[in-house]
Amino acid sequence: MSSDLAPEMAALMERMAREDGPQPDPTTLPPTEGRALAEAGNRRWNVDMPEMAERAEAFVPADPALGSARTRLLVLVPPGAREGAILFVHGGGFAFCSPETHERCARVLAAETGLPVVLPDYRLAPEHPFPAGLLDVVATWRGLFEATRALGLREGPLVLAGDSAGAGLCLSALLHEAGRRQADAALLFYGVYAADFETEAYRTFADGPGLTRGKMQRYWDFYLKDASARADPLASPALAGEAALRALPPLHLMAAGVDPLLGDSLDLERRLQALGRPERLEIVPGVVHGFLQMTNELPQAREALGRAAQFVRGLI
Repeated sequence: MSSDLAPEMAALMERMAREDGPQPDPTTLPPTEGRALAEAGNRRWNVDMPEMAERAEAFVPADPALGSARTRLLVLVPPGAREGAILFVHGGGFAFCSPETHERCARVLAAETGLPVVLPDYRLAPEHPFPAGLLDVVATWRGLFEATRALGLREGPLVLAGDSAGAGLCLSALLHEAGRRQADAALLFYGVYAADFETEAYRTFADGPGLTRGKMQRYWDFYLKDASARADPLASPALAGEAALRALPPLHLMAAGVDPLLGDSLDLERRLQALGRPERLEIVPGVVHGFLQMTNELPQAREALGRAAQFVRGLI
């Protein structure tokens, strides 16, 4: 594993450090303050956004039987939208970020695939620990087309996508919904799939750059403090049984090359390969965790999303 940053990534991080100055670690702040810091830090990426035919909100009602809450959806419809949709679950350590922090990334995916992209504003930890956010994602998955029918979304292929903790929630949602309608595909970007902080990647990139092991440990404490409970595959989907992993839809796996979470994706790839599945992990070298947020400035981000969209177009 190389900690060498690509020149574009290094220059961007140096510029951010100059512009922002010293910043506190958001995971050490009260949740509302940490979220405000994360929202502010992501504003620079959500500019010059691709044009959408429609940007609107919808809501999925609470499902008392499931345990989900009423969930706001940000709906992005590209020009000439196709039937179907992508449900995009934002990352942020289960505790931070929102549909708005990930809007440009989602718009690029919508424009590249021709599919509407819907982002659920699921409940966040630590106020709402596991499984609250997961259940909101599941409820959104079940009710997506009904909730967005008035906005013109049409039944069709369903793709689940997410980054970081959102990718973990996507994979957990697929496991939760085994036996019901399955996704046609899933896009999993540098996901959180287990709580093993002793992988080679966690050791190599313990202190960053970018995401650190300490931050991930605090994120997991927010989400599910009881370490023994993290063995639940719905919390740590990489621990799912062979039959459950074998039954997953086609997956596009992508990871950042300079990221303590790289080991999560490598371990998941090894399990899938052992089952004879075709997935191969794409590692984008020289970029840090969260780089897909940077499509307005980082060519590697635009190219990686383009490859993910190509994967979708090749399937549906």
